[in-house]
Amino acid sequence: MSGPEVSVAGHFGEWLQGRIGPEGPVALVTLPCAALRVDTPGPTPPPFSEAQLTAFARALGLCPAGTGSRRQMPVGGGAGASTATLVALARVWGFRGPPEALAAACIAVEGASDPLMFPRPDRLLWASRAGRVLRPLAPPPPCAIVGGFFGAAERTDPDDSDFDDITDLVADWAAATEAGDLRRVAALASTSAARCTARRGPAADPTADLARAQGALGWLRAHTGAARGLIFAPGTVPAGAVQALAEAGFRQRITFPAGGA
Repeated sequence: MSGPEVSVAGHFGEWLQGRIGPEGPVALVTLPCAALRVDTPGPTPPPFSEAQLTAFARALGLCPAGTGSRRQMPVGGGAGASTATLVALARVWGFRGPPEALAAACIAVEGASDPLMFPRPDRLLWASRAGRVLRPLAPPPPCAIVGGFFGAAERTDPDDSDFDDITDLVADWAAATEAGDLRRVAALASTSAARCTARRGPAADPTADLARAQGALGWLRAHTGAARGLIFAPGTVPAGAVQALAEAGFRQRITFPAGGA
């Protein structure tokens, strides 16, 4: 039986993403984004087959009563469209169980999942292919993100582990978030994003240059997908930042708050 309308927030790329050790699991710290959501029920078909959704519902002991939704983010944008859709469908079908069980069901369908079923996903170092929390973290300090989608959409391949080792960044991230050091947090996010761009492209990504030109503390990206963002201290976003992104070819530009307790 379906319940009332459910709304699930997506994310906007990651603060960090990479392997934990040269041969270790792919892990990430996500950037939740309440401005990009999936609402159910709705008119848009899900990005999954009927067989996948039936198996997903059965894994959770649910009956798939309606599968449409309204998505505010593009599939392949690196904003959690697929995971948020599954989480929203599970909840509108009546799921009330623990997030770990929902994560396992999402992984069975997607192969890799964002931690959007947890109440504060940015407080987790998340193994996205295994669907488990590697360690809890302090939240990032409050900040403002100005971003959009740049370049081609790219859906996550769960067999793709071609990411840099971020063990060093995770250790520094834990210390920086505990201290509430936004400047250091932004620098670490920029390093993770730059490593990803150097390894995976695109070569002409303008986000780092935009961050410098706009006086941002740093930048971030979807390590798989098109989401890109500039990181500012609260109340410091310059008037021309959104227009600068538009002129650089960014689509669906948004400004939203992030971090904080």
